Amino acid sequence: MTRSDIVDNVYLTICVDRNTKYGEPEDNFGLIGKLWSIYLDREIKAEDVAMMMVLFKTGRIMSGKVNPDNYIDLAGYAACAGEIATRGCENEN
Repeated sequence: MTRSDIVDNVYLTICVDRNTKYGEPEDNFGLIGKLWSIYLDREIKAEDVAMMMVLFKTGRIMSGKVNPDNYIDLAGYAACAGEIATRGCENEN
C-alpha cells in the first residue's frame, strides 16, 4: 500500500463513509467525550477523543500484526482532530 493509497482511503473513510455511518466527527466525538467525562469524572472534549483514538491506533500498530487499516484510521483520527482543533483559526494568520 502506497502513501497515496493510504491518503485516498483516509479521504473515503473520513469524508464519505464516516459521516454516513456516524455523522459529523465533532458531534460523534463530542457525544463520546460526554460519556467518557461521566465515566472518568472529568471533562473530555471532542478533540481529546480524536487524539485518544490516535493513541489507541498507535497501540494497535505497536502490538499487532501489520494491518493497513490501522494506518488509515490513525491518519483519519489525526485529520479529524486537526479539523476540530483549528476550526475558527483560519482568519488568525
